[in-house]
Amino acid sequence: MADDTSLHVTAARESLASVSHTPGAAKSDPLLVADGVRRTFGGVNAVDVAHLEVQRNVITALIGPNGAGKTTFFNLMTGFDRPDAGSWTFDGKDLAGVPASRVSKSGMVRTFQLTKALSRMTVLENMRLGARNQVGEGMGAALLRPLWRAQEKANTEKAMDLLVRFKLDAKKDDFAGSLSGGQRKLLEMARALMSDPTLVMLDEPMAGVNPALTQSLLGHITDLRDTGTSVLFVEHDMHMVRHISDWVVVMAEGKVVAEGPPKEVMDDQAVIDAYLGAHHDTDLGDDSLLEEGTVIDVEAMAELEAEEEDAK
Repeated sequence: MADDTSLHVTAARESLASVSHTPGAAKSDPLLVADGVRRTFGGVNAVDVAHLEVQRNVITALIGPNGAGKTTFFNLMTGFDRPDAGSWTFDGKDLAGVPASRVSKSGMVRTFQLTKALSRMTVLENMRLGARNQVGEGMGAALLRPLWRAQEKANTEKAMDLLVRFKLDAKKDDFAGSLSGGQRKLLEMARALMSDPTLVMLDEPMAGVNPALTQSLLGHITDLRDTGTSVLFVEHDMHMVRHISDWVVVMAEGKVVAEGPPKEVMDDQAVIDAYLGAHHDTDLGDDSLLEEGTVIDVEAMAELEAEEEDAK
């Protein structure tokens, strides 16, 4: 099985060599396909994606300047926000208008810029929450422990295996709120794997992470791909993007403006212009380009409103 997974990953990565380096390029085996997806806030186009395909079994980076629409695009694809227009499919299933809980059950899970660990629950309890189809979640079944005892035992064993893998097993009985920022990122990534996802969408996995944990996170992300989980991630750390991504998609002002292999995309003058405008002496990863009142502020408000709505 492991050998088969390795072959699929290798074939998927090699297939990218024949893909056109143009926005909206067709892939040999797309997992996520978006068409005509548009979301506006106060007349501003936060997302205006004509066509985008995300290849299966590879690591795809979604980059762009602050306010480009990356997080809003994540919110739309995962059911945390609704578009003004457009459609998309995941693994052949139409997910337009599907709520976040059902999107997760379909095999597409995400993490957030600000981690969503439940601070007053232990690390292990947070992990168990990530498992799918838990019998004990039903009101009636919850009172009958024999119905879900075996499932809870299996979920606990799976959670512990993942905590060992992410080097968080020593923290299993600690409250999640006591973890460092980097450890909470690891916990959120580990919890996402409890549902055996097909695609993991990571929103700025390196933001706020201690440099000592950076290499560990990089290793875990490449390990996801190598064990059969496709990865789509948003990141401003251009060194990380160059180091681990197989394919890069660039957004600016809500649109996909470029895509291709990491090195070619990073050297593309159109990409440099999209990031920097007149600030050509500034590094691509410089967050100083954030301006108050731009789309990034609207995105943050939309994400908060979507989460509050989903919690009702």
